[in-house]
Amino acid sequence: MKVILLEDVKSLGKKGEIVNVSDGYARNYVLPKKLGVEANSANMNDLKLQKANADKVAQEQLEAAQTLAQELEKKEVVLKMKSGEGGRVFGSVSSKEIASAAKSQCGLELDKKKIQLSEAIKALGTYEVSVKLHAKVTGKLRVKVVEE
Repeated sequence: MKVILLEDVKSLGKKGEIVNVSDGYARNYVLPKKLGVEANSANMNDLKLQKANADKVAQEQLEAAQTLAQELEKKEVVLKMKSGEGGRVFGSVSSKEIASAAKSQCGLELDKKKIQLSEAIKALGTYEVSVKLHAKVTGKLRVKVVEE
């Protein structure tokens, strides 16, 4: 019996795949536990529509991320930190501080976990910080650290 999986099943396959299973396994395990549905023409059509919708949503998210990346290129965030001799900052600038400054200064909602610091910012100056916006899109944000 051909079955369309509604969830990932460890020994069978991923969600949305069409797999061939024995009739008893389908009747006694897959169908009662709502792990899959029988692959008839109506369910196959529903699967095609769901995949088309998912592709459309993924494309929209990618375009939104690319737009945000272009917007980030033009922005600069200024952080005021206390510093000692030689422009050394007390402590270091964290991704949380960058995210909150981006929200207050530019109105950008950035997740602190998506901000990737190559090394800790421990001195005054201007830095390029990469922000992971999408699996395929990474934006650059300028962070300027000045003395308080």
